[in-house]
This record gives sequence, structure tokens and C-alpha cells, in this order.
Amino acid sequence: MVNVRYMIDDVPAAIEFYTKHLGFSLETNAAPAFASVTCGNLRLLLSGEKSSGRHPLPDGTKPVPGGWNRIELQVTDLKSEVVRLESEGVKFRRDDILTGPGGSQAWLVVPSGNLVELFQPAK
Repeated sequence: MVNVRYMIDDVPAAIEFYTKHLGFSLETNAAPAFASVTCGNLRLLLSGEKSSGRHPLPDGTKPVPGGWNRIELQVTDLKSEVVRLESEGVKFRRDDILTGPGGSQAWLVVPSGNLVELFQPAK
């Protein structure tokens, strides 16, 4: 199992987003502080403002959501997934699908501003 911690603002909204749109299963619900959701061998640790993972550092720096780090979920048909998610009201960071030598990607924005990359490997 691989664990990834995401700083989030709203635990119930994060649970709903990951389970409704991306096929995750709820593992632990300690809202409003924390939740964990799983998909295959991936466990997302969703740390709300009241979780231990969000405590300020000794210098006062606060862990906050957002940024460019992201998990990657592989899909077999990226265009279809983008269309499906857009029809469900999911927002994307970019309006286009990026394509490079390794494959194609689209970055969706979860409720607290973190990114999830949908990736379709090149054939």
C-alpha cells in the first residue's frame, strides 16, 4: 500500500469527490479532521485543518492545500474520462489534454485545490 497525504479544507467534500468521481472507497471517516480513501494499492490520507498533519511547524509555517504535486491515476481512454468528469461538474486546471512521448495527461482540481493527474500511456 502506498500512502499519500493531501492537505484539504473540507473532509466531507473530499470524501464525496474521491468516492463519487474517481472510484475510491472510504476507509476511515473522522470528519471534520481526517479521512482516508483507497483505490487499489493507493491510500489517500485527507488531512483537514484539525488533523495532526496540519499542525504548524515551529516557525509558524502552516501546511496548506494546493500546489503542483499530484497523484497520477492511469486510464485507458483519457478523452472519455475527461468528458465524463466535465459532465459531472469536475473542473480541470487546463482546458486541454497534454501529450508527450510517454502519453497524455489532464489535471483535475479537487475541492481543496489539489491536483489529480489522469494519465493515458502512449501506445
